[in-house]
Amino acid sequence: MTQLHDVVYIVCQGSSTILRFTATTHQRLTDIDVEGLSLPWDIVACELTSQLYVAGSGCVWRVSEDGSDIQSWLPKSPSDIFVLEALSLTSSRLLVTLPGTQQLIQFNADGDELRRVQLLANVAPRHAVESPTGTFIVSCYNRKLEQDQIIEVNTGGEVQRQFRGSHLSPLGTTPRVAVDSYDDYLTLCRVIVDEDQLSDDQLTSLCYIEQSGQLLVGLECGDVAMFGVLHR
Repeated sequence: MTQLHDVVYIVCQGSSTILRFTATTHQRLTDIDVEGLSLPWDIVACELTSQLYVAGSGCVWRVSEDGSDIQSWLPKSPSDIFVLEALSLTSSRLLVTLPGTQQLIQFNADGDELRRVQLLANVAPRHAVESPTGTFIVSCYNRKLEQDQIIEVNTGGEVQRQFRGSHLSPLGTTPRVAVDSYDDYLTLCRVIVDEDQLSDDQLTSLCYIEQSGQLLVGLECGDVAMFGVLHR
């Protein structure tokens, strides 16, 4: 799930179709069918290029916002093997999370690899985003500690900070993370959405629109919840 301009785009596992809705009235728009897309896991949007990027089975598709231009974008070489977990986008840089090799790979707008960040062997990454300072915030499972964590790593993969909750309030499974320009440290500020508001449904995706303060939350049941986030 992602938002580009005033349209929300949603992918569903088992379908090659990208669903489109208006962000304000939630009116259903014409779907985009991506022929060849298999098992879509994630979708992100780039406002600078007006392009969508979809993680499918072993590849990343690039799709224009109206669906007029659809390309199998990554990998560039048939010899490359991608086992994808999630995508994120900062400016025009795409970040791909590879759980099997404990790596983060960053690409530019042309699909050229910029850097590869190797995480520790005990870290199983689920999702990662680039912070405003150029580090990476990673949602992961620490095999050594047997617990879920949010860690911040530098471009060398070294852990700078970590957050795993407290003994009384441990961090639960966190499949997705989102950052904004306000957050500098991995410390708990407040809970903005709790399990009662989500009706105990499992969270599957997050999309935060900093300009509007809008948080979209994808749920395992297939619903999308929308919240307004106020900074304080």
